Amino acid sequence: MKKGIRYETSRKTSYSFQPQHGPWQTRMRKISNHGSLRVAKVAYPLGLCVGVFIYVAYIKWHRATATQAFFSITRAAPGARWGQQAHSPLGTAADGHEVFYGIMFDAGSTGTRVHVFQFTRPPRETPTLTHETFKALKPGLSAYADDVEKSAQGIQELLDVAKQDIPFDFWKATPLVLKATAGLRLLPGEKAQKLLQKVKEVFKASPFLVGDDCVSIMNGTDEGVSAWITINFLTGSLKTPGGSSVGMLDLGGGSTQIAFLPRVEGTLQASPPGYLTALRMFNRTYKLYSYSYLGLGLMSARLAILGGVEGQPAKDGKELVSPCLSPSFKGEWEHAEVTYRVSGQKAVASLHELCAARVSEVLQNRVHRTEEVKHVDFYAFSYYYDLAAGVGLIDAEKGGSLVVGDFEIAAKYVCRTLETQPQSSPFACMDLTYVSLLLQEFGFPRSKVLKLTRKIDNVETSWALGAIFHYIDSLNRQKSPAS
Repeated sequence: MKKGIRYETSRKTSYSFQPQHGPWQTRMRKISNHGSLRVAKVAYPLGLCVGVFIYVAYIKWHRATATQAFFSITRAAPGARWGQQAHSPLGTAADGHEVFYGIMFDAGSTGTRVHVFQFTRPPRETPTLTHETFKALKPGLSAYADDVEKSAQGIQELLDVAKQDIPFDFWKATPLVLKATAGLRLLPGEKAQKLLQKVKEVFKASPFLVGDDCVSIMNGTDEGVSAWITINFLTGSLKTPGGSSVGMLDLGGGSTQIAFLPRVEGTLQASPPGYLTALRMFNRTYKLYSYSYLGLGLMSARLAILGGVEGQPAKDGKELVSPCLSPSFKGEWEHAEVTYRVSGQKAVASLHELCAARVSEVLQNRVHRTEEVKHVDFYAFSYYYDLAAGVGLIDAEKGGSLVVGDFEIAAKYVCRTLETQPQSSPFACMDLTYVSLLLQEFGFPRSKVLKLTRKIDNVETSWALGAIFHYIDSLNRQKSPAS
């Protein structure tokens, strides 16, 4: 979407009714002053009493109706822990399931999105997601780096969505969190902190549960771990202790993440420092293999393959020439607010062979390979999905499964076509070749099946769900450290 455009998507439809003003509300008539003082002495106190009575009756009716429409508010069942907060009684549905909420703001580089999650938890079981409402605004927070005050309006607008979606009785118990990603990571530290401070001020003035750590910049590893929680929660893998889990692959613009739960001791022993992360969830500890490769996201990789330097224009405006582009191609490409002149080069061999050689140079000694990924089921998101859908490897709406080798087959076909017929997607040969070799560098064989999806059970496979889930679980451990 173009900068400045706002869009809203929600699975919850709201209706509003505005009373119509008829002539009887605006028409006035002249009355006699005779006897008016005597009437006023009786009518005013009587009218005041009637007004107060009606108001109190309405409040009682409204609260009773709202409570009945959602569920009754009672004290938490004995032994219930997950989702319970110290500031408000827990919601309990008619069937005895606990009900609670969480609000996660995803502050990305192109926009800010609020996710409002409603959870239910059967007694002594893992919670389930029963409803999600979300809304997004453009541009991202980083666009207000030089005018911090303007950022508050959009944040407040998204907070209003949460207030409309969550019953009043739950506000004080519902955690409110914002995690910023690439956009704020790229800002100078002082500007980023001023933006975060402004968001925190708005949050503190809200009626929700706000902690000192409610606003932060998320590092790449946490992003990968949160996405791993999301996918394993949605597939039901977290419900069975010791059961099988699935791995996660995410390819963004600036970085790429991989995360899975190792079952082989050799994987744990061979992993470099910083690749293993301890995760505590549902009173169980997971030791995840999780790493974020900054600079190997699709857009940053393009720049590296072209021979450019991140955040810097080409020296003396020099044209960047690449064997991954059509020999006849000349054009401009913008990345991180820098515009580069790019062109293809005369081919002395097949375009795919030349491109693969260049990509291999960029990836050399950049990625850690592990054998265990061959035996773990993986889901892949973001640009993996977009590239596969763009060349027909999966359904653009429903997603699907493919083998790693399909990316290489598609790359060879597209590159061969570009040699003689320049297309509307000049980077297709480069991107597909890059993804194919990146996956092989991770240790995936060409025959490895990957599942590509945007949603599971109509819920987005983003890190936001996993992040709020982990945050709520952490709050409960702080409250009951012995549990």
